[in-house]
Order: sequence, then structure tokens, then C-alpha cells
Amino acid sequence: MLVIHDCDTLRKWARAWKTSGRLVGFVPTMGALHEGHLALIRRARRECERVIVSIFVNPLQFGPGEDYARYPRPFEKDRALCEKEGVDLLYHGQVEDFYPSDFRTTVSVRELTEVLCGPHRPGHFDGVCTVVTKLLLRTMPDIAYFGRKDYQQAVVVRRMVRDLDIPCEIRLVDTVRDSDGLALSSRNAYLSGEERKAALCLWKGLSRAHSLYKAGERRVGELRSACLRVIEGEPKAKLQYADIVDPQTLRPYRDEEILQGPAVFAVAAFVGTTRLIDNILLA
Repeated sequence: MLVIHDCDTLRKWARAWKTSGRLVGFVPTMGALHEGHLALIRRARRECERVIVSIFVNPLQFGPGEDYARYPRPFEKDRALCEKEGVDLLYHGQVEDFYPSDFRTTVSVRELTEVLCGPHRPGHFDGVCTVVTKLLLRTMPDIAYFGRKDYQQAVVVRRMVRDLDIPCEIRLVDTVRDSDGLALSSRNAYLSGEERKAALCLWKGLSRAHSLYKAGERRVGELRSACLRVIEGEPKAKLQYADIVDPQTLRPYRDEEILQGPAVFAVAAFVGTTRLIDNILLA
């Protein structure tokens, strides 16, 4: 496995693989890899001839007071996992290489970033879009893989790629969960034992709404109320939002509306000081 830290060498290898006609898959990460990331890598490994993984904790997507400084960075462990999974190239980017002192450009996607996490994390998606654009231009993949757990991010990136004519397909991989249902996240490491138990309220609330949907309930207000009762009944959780949205436009449905087709139920909450997100498809 190649381990590369600079953009020029990365581009050399990416260009060589493209020139030789190899199908290249790319998995962008911030490291602290878990089974969710490995599911992305394994999907890329199955579908592509060459697999690139990036590890870069992107400062542009962290707001003031967020966890950029303490975000876990177990690089040697991540490197070993990538090698075990058959990754061809691991790109460990450096901040000064991504954002030199005279860097002045950001990439923004309107509307899709103004709902769900957007109002609560100003500038976050501009940071995501900027770094993903740079990564796609550097790695030149045919396919890039993103997880459904970060559903809004995936929708935003897919629209950005389409709007900017970046020649890359965005493929989504299902959320990976622990046996009790908790969605895997690098930030789960912040949770104490009691907080981890409390964090299950997100999935339990979504599951309750999903069960009602499967039983025939289509009233948005009833589905939201069922989820809210579970999450708000957990004293260690502080709900940030619980919205049922259109899967493509992310437009939130009003409580008085009746669902006529598939929808995504997305939630965010703080458990202790840790912000967690989750979602489920209502279909």
C-alpha cells in the first residue's frame, strides 16, 4: 500500500491509473476508522480496480467551539486497517498543503445546506464542499463512496458534483450499526458508558416512527411525535432537530402534511457534550 502525504505524488499515481484505464474508487475520511468506514472501503474494493482512501481532519468544517483539536487521530491504527482491507493508496493530507496561507476560495451549495444540520453548524457544509472538491480533483476517481448516516452531506456532495460537472459518480453505502442499533461514528468514542446507553434513544425514536409508517401512518405530525416522545424522554439527550424531509430536495415536511412517497427522517441531538446524528428512510 502506498502512503502519500503530498498532492503532487498523489496526482502522479492518480493520473497513471486513469491513463491506464483503471477504474478508481475513492473513500474520503477524517480517520478514526471504524466498521462504517470499512464498509465503504470494502464496497470500493469490490467494485473498483484501484482504491484510494484519504485521511484528513478538515479544519474548515469545524465551527468555533467544536471538537477540531480533540478529534481522534489514530493514524497508525488507521493505516493498518487500510492495509488489511487492500487499499492501494492512502493519502494522509496536511493542512498547509490543502490551505496555504493565501487560500481564498470556498465552495457553497445553496438551499440543501440551509436545513437540518445547516442552521446549527454555520459554514460546515462550505468546508465539506471545499475539501471534497479538492480531494476529487486530486484523486480523480471514477466513483466516490459516502455513508448514508451523513445523509445530508451525501445529498449536498452529489448535487455539487453534478452542478460543477466533476466527472465522478457518488455512491451511498448503508449505515453500519452496533448490535444494539447505535449508528457507528468516530465521535462515539467521546461517550461515557451511561451516555452511550442514552444515545440509543435516537435510533429507538426513529425505529418507532418507522414502525408506525410500516403500519400505514402517513401523517407527518404523528410520525414526528412518536419519535420525539422517545428522544425527549431520555434526560441525557438534548434534541437539536427531528425533521422528515424529501429525499432529494431535503425540504422539511410540515406536521400537517401527509406523506405521498418516500421520505427521510433525520435527527440530531447532544448526548452529554457529544453531538450525534442519525436517519432512517421511510419507504
